[in-house]
Amino acid sequence: MNKTAYAAPCGLDCFHCEYFEKNISEETIKMLIKHLGMKRSEAPCKGCRFEKGCKYFDNKCETQDCVRSKKLQFCFECNEFPCRFLQPCADGAEKYSHNMKIYNLCRMKAVGVNKWAEEEALLIRKRYFKGKFVSGSGVKLPE
Repeated sequence: MNKTAYAAPCGLDCFHCEYFEKNISEETIKMLIKHLGMKRSEAPCKGCRFEKGCKYFDNKCETQDCVRSKKLQFCFECNEFPCRFLQPCADGAEKYSHNMKIYNLCRMKAVGVNKWAEEEALLIRKRYFKGKFVSGSGVKLPE
């Protein structure tokens, strides 16, 4: 799989998402059917670039529309990066990966999208959801 094709313009790693078609569990499919009224075949996500936005939030994504209108692949390529579309927010931070966007985009810019996708994205996601904040030291994974 070409992971860079499944990296969202905003910096999210769709290829590691629990809703992504290669990762989705039967339990998650049942939850989506129950709570969102989806058909079984509609539940797995192909990634926001292929879905033309997030299929779980009405497929509306102003960030993706902005990147597309500027003929860019990722937000970090924009002269206005970072902008309001990437503003971190505490609401939902414990369950959604939206606050990882800027860090991911900065790492993509620093090391390249391919290297980020292959070597860093999963560790960043693990640190975000399972790590402990250590003031002045960043995030540490439990040992």
